[in-house]
Amino acid sequence: MLSSFNAIVPMACVTAAGIAAMTAEAFREPGEEMPIGPLGVIGLVGAAVASGLLWNAKATSFDVVVADNFGLFVTWVLIIVGLLSLAISAPTVERERLPRGEYYALMLFAVAGMMLMATASDLLVIFLALEVLSLAVYVLTGIRRDLPAATEAAFKYFLLGAFSSAFFLYGIAFTYGVTGSTRLDRIGRVIAAQAMAPTPVQFLALGLLLVGFAFKVSAVPFHMWTPDAYQGAPPAVTGFMSTGVKAAAFAAFVRVFLAAFEPLRSDWAPVIWVVAAATMILGTVVGVAQSNIKRMLAYSSIAHGGYLLLALVSANDVAKGAVLFYLLTYAITNLGAFGIIAMLDNADRPNDRVSDYAGLWSDHPTLAALMTIFLLSLGGFPPMAGFIAKWYVFSAAMKAGYYWLAIVGVLTSVISVFFYLRIIVMMYMTASSEMPVRFPEVPRIAGAALVVSAILVFYLGILPARVLAWAAASISTIF
Repeated sequence: MLSSFNAIVPMACVTAAGIAAMTAEAFREPGEEMPIGPLGVIGLVGAAVASGLLWNAKATSFDVVVADNFGLFVTWVLIIVGLLSLAISAPTVERERLPRGEYYALMLFAVAGMMLMATASDLLVIFLALEVLSLAVYVLTGIRRDLPAATEAAFKYFLLGAFSSAFFLYGIAFTYGVTGSTRLDRIGRVIAAQAMAPTPVQFLALGLLLVGFAFKVSAVPFHMWTPDAYQGAPPAVTGFMSTGVKAAAFAAFVRVFLAAFEPLRSDWAPVIWVVAAATMILGTVVGVAQSNIKRMLAYSSIAHGGYLLLALVSANDVAKGAVLFYLLTYAITNLGAFGIIAMLDNADRPNDRVSDYAGLWSDHPTLAALMTIFLLSLGGFPPMAGFIAKWYVFSAAMKAGYYWLAIVGVLTSVISVFFYLRIIVMMYMTASSEMPVRFPEVPRIAGAALVVSAILVFYLGILPARVLAWAAASISTIF
């Protein structure tokens, strides 16, 4: 009986840490300093150990959660996201006087929902996991309740998220009506048996599920919430949701479309082809025009979602491994970039305009150097991890015969270099024409997390073979 719970042990560790953080906040005396953040670290480390013990075991929990190597790889990505997010959150929590227990508990519950979404093998469980992580992220987006921009961002995110959840739930309902099940393996068998004569209801279910996933990965035309939510949320929360939510959503996206709905790939691939191209183009072109660095990275995130969709539509052996490797490299790099933004934020002004970074090299040379590493990786410069990730995605597209889509990806990647290099030029070669910006001191733990992120960016860019092999072997377990 206990073996039935093995697959949910990692997320149970994180959930227990979230409950502990919430309880500690409830019993904390006013003004008492309580180390609530380390509770989250303990839970995430416990989840990492449990995931390591489950590797190659393919444990299941009541046939609706499967801890296969694919789900465990994404779980490790989410653990890294959680640890880095906790490390860079401490300055924001102190500066903004946010309720620690509430903040850390919501972040941990969101991570638990992401883990469940990555390992779920049932559409209803995927939906429940989606709602768990979404509700937590909605609240985190608007946790600075005294800022109108934060409240507006959370409200927009919530409203559009509710619409997307409705589409997703209707898709589940139609899928159940067609196949008689919400289990992904049974859905795949039924659709494979009917693949020679697909019905309009199958296409309707497929389209509704696609809308739900497209919203979560910020794909065009369901990206409208992204810039406002990224700008209104605290920088640490923005980095967290831009990486964790995308990783969990793409994990479920891959399970549903490359496993359950694989027999209909000839029908849904052209749609995702168009969505991927539009996402890469819009994210890049609009990103060039941004003067706020958080909005710029929001459109950058949209474009990176397009690159991941490019790998998804390619669906060959190279692309399947590239999806996981790209998620890992993007998570580390983007969290590092938003970590720098969080470090430079202060109580008087957010310092999130591109012009605020003028002369950063003279004030904070270490932060400027780290930001340069992260931006060059996002732009796809060698020997950074972003270069290897994009190389494998474009190689997969070429191998699958999607030459025009690969060309669009390469061109948009080249154009995106402009807005990354603009910040680098601002940091090193431009002097501020306004009053000098006062930057706060960088806490040791947050600074160490940023340095570790930069080291991982170089490691994944120079020695990617082992991680790529793990990714390729992991994703093969769901097919």
